[in-house]
Amino acid sequence: MANAQKAVLTAEQKSMARQKTWNKILRDKWMYLLLLPGFLYFLIFKIFPLWGILISFKAYYAGLDFWRSEWVGLQNFIEFFAGSDFLRLLKNTLVISFMNLLFYFPLPIILSLLLNEIKVQWYKSVLQTMVYVPHFVSMVVIASISFMILKTPTTDTASGGALYEVIKALTGKKVDFLTNPNSIYWVLLFQNIWKETGWGTVIFLAALAGVDVEQYEAAIVDGATRFQQLVYITVPSILGTIVTMFILRMGSVLDTGFEQIILMQNTLNKSTSETFDTYVYNYGRVGGDYGHTTAIGLFKSLISLTCIQLANRAAKAVGQAGLF
Repeated sequence: MANAQKAVLTAEQKSMARQKTWNKILRDKWMYLLLLPGFLYFLIFKIFPLWGILISFKAYYAGLDFWRSEWVGLQNFIEFFAGSDFLRLLKNTLVISFMNLLFYFPLPIILSLLLNEIKVQWYKSVLQTMVYVPHFVSMVVIASISFMILKTPTTDTASGGALYEVIKALTGKKVDFLTNPNSIYWVLLFQNIWKETGWGTVIFLAALAGVDVEQYEAAIVDGATRFQQLVYITVPSILGTIVTMFILRMGSVLDTGFEQIILMQNTLNKSTSETFDTYVYNYGRVGGDYGHTTAIGLFKSLISLTCIQLANRAAKAVGQAGLF
């Protein structure tokens, strides 16, 4: 009898909870309606396309009937990991990615801190505009400019790029930037720094705008210098934003920028400039081997998910809030 009464009470509680939930939904129906476009976007363009993961387990080529393609299980993954290209692609991708992480990632933070110290507003606005502009320049244009500056002359009578000629005149050395397999890493890095450093300051400047001014006033009263204010107030105030951006960056550790690399790649530097992105393009889009290249894409996604989880746990381990 007691169990029956308890079951009735539990059913009534569940019914009341459901009714309460529906009342809240009806009360906030316009808010949920505003969420509908975003929900449909993710459903149509992010969730539904996930069925394409099945391609990585099939011997599927462009033009074939997908459902009639042979199911090969993990064969695409095994062939890729056991192939001669895997270690080379992994090395090139990680070198380019970690060079960007080591040299490029801190620069927007440093530039944001420097811009924040400028007190003349019109001068600060002009500088911000100037450093934002490169972001809107097409990578094709940047590749063309790089070629004009760094190109090596094809004959003894031909002239090379501007930087090539300057180095040759000062040192007598002929530095080959575009075809040297080791130099291409630095070319890609400096292109990325020039193009994206200014744009990367947007988020950090927004975070700096939220720092409580009273903290600076109190620090000035206590006799703190500008550098001490920077170290003990400014940087700790945006540390959470820095950690969040770092976690997000780790999620794209195997994404190296397809357009940039494919434009700067040639037969002489391909041994070091070819990454997972360009490999997928050459063998998937050009070669039509969608099964093999989809397996590579799935591998990249799993690694990215793992890196985000590890970076998030590391952030929480050192006392930060993390991303989730």
